[in-house]
Amino acid sequence: MDLQDQLKNLFPKHVEADISEEKTTKEKGIWLQDDPIICKYEKRKGKPITILEGYTGATEDFKTLAKELKQKLSVGGSFKDDKIIIQGDYRDKIMNILKDKGFNVKRVGG
Repeated sequence: MDLQDQLKNLFPKHVEADISEEKTTKEKGIWLQDDPIICKYEKRKGKPITILEGYTGATEDFKTLAKELKQKLSVGGSFKDDKIIIQGDYRDKIMNILKDKGFNVKRVGG
């Protein structure tokens, strides 16, 4: 007698639920805001960077977004002081990625 049979004997009225489907259908949703995210270009120590700021949602959502952008663009960057800093001038690509996700994006400078 295996474990499943023992459990059926102990709990005859129990109905098994398939939990694996619930895990696969849940997606991490990032909160979309009405105000635009500001995408700007700067040079620090002679090197170009792209800065994203103005997100009013949870900090964890913004960190997740930063990680995803860095992976899609295959570049370095960081998340500091509620700003995403991406190494290089990727404003156009970042704006397209964010628009595809449903965000409003505003380009500032240059």
